[in-house]
Amino acid sequence: MGEAQEATEGSEEAVRRARRFLRARRFLRPRRLVPALVLLLLLPLLAAETALRVNYTGDPVDGTRTRGQDAIWLGHAWVDGRKKDDDVAALAVRLRGTGIRDLYVHAGPLEHDGTLPASAYRNAGWLVAAVHRELPGVRVQAWLGDVLATESPDGLRLERAGTRAAVVASTRAVLAAGFEGAHFDLEPLHSGDRNYLGLLDDLRAVTRAHGAALSVAAHQIDPLPAFHSLWGTLTNHPKWWSQAYFGEVARRVDQIAVMSYDTMQPSQSLYGGYVAQQTSLALEVTPPTTDLLMGLPFYHENRFGHWAHAETVPAAVRGVRLGLSRADADRVRFGVALYVDFAATEADWSAYRDGWV
Repeated sequence: MGEAQEATEGSEEAVRRARRFLRARRFLRPRRLVPALVLLLLLPLLAAETALRVNYTGDPVDGTRTRGQDAIWLGHAWVDGRKKDDDVAALAVRLRGTGIRDLYVHAGPLEHDGTLPASAYRNAGWLVAAVHRELPGVRVQAWLGDVLATESPDGLRLERAGTRAAVVASTRAVLAAGFEGAHFDLEPLHSGDRNYLGLLDDLRAVTRAHGAALSVAAHQIDPLPAFHSLWGTLTNHPKWWSQAYFGEVARRVDQIAVMSYDTMQPSQSLYGGYVAQQTSLALEVTPPTTDLLMGLPFYHENRFGHWAHAETVPAAVRGVRLGLSRADADRVRFGVALYVDFAATEADWSAYRDGWV
């Protein structure tokens, strides 16, 4: 009896130990799984960042400098009465000898229904005449934009035919006021939006009838295949466009300016490598009949997505030249776009002149 009882008690103890072990395994499995999942997500990111660093190495090809196709975004003060003739004269001194051909002058924003009051750009005629006097050959385009209702309930809704028609009517009005082109910046614009493509088709008919330019500010291109889909699932903000969609937009406009800033890159080398990558990706799908411009960060905010110490003009210019060198060094319809005049420093202007002009 004693041996049997000991055997029974030993057997019960073994069962209890086994149960405790299984409970512990169930508790530990998620704790072990989390680091594994984090590592699974981080490995592609680390590989991509390493590739960007490598992308920043090497020397740009000789001759990858301005082609006289550059642009700059200008604030609303140029058309609302705050700027005067002396300001245009000073701007002319600043721009002479550079490659800047286009001025994107803020004439909006559009109302959420696509309309635009004429009072928003009441000094357009004066500005165009003054620029032509001081800077012959430089075009003045109306910079129009609005927040889209793609990630919040408020904003402009491109899916509404009436709203798109109002945007077209607003474009006719700014061209009639003297602007020589219309530059659109609608955000956040999700990759694959067919309503936007339809709007561009309608706008192209209007600008061509006026002998004016149609220009857009474009989102960045997926740095990894389908990255906008993954990021959109995680954050509800896809941010990037697919390369194919970028090409569809580029084929519908005269100019496409990549907003190659706010990249979340933490260092100049990674940011410059990112710009080089974006330049190459954009060149691959932008037709030779469309001006491709890469944005330069002429501003110095520090916030999520943008570190002023990393996103610098020298790093961007070097990245642009490297990307151009690798993809299409002889492309004529190519330039940079400076964002934005009222935040620029002397160092920004010097870096643009020294590195690109």
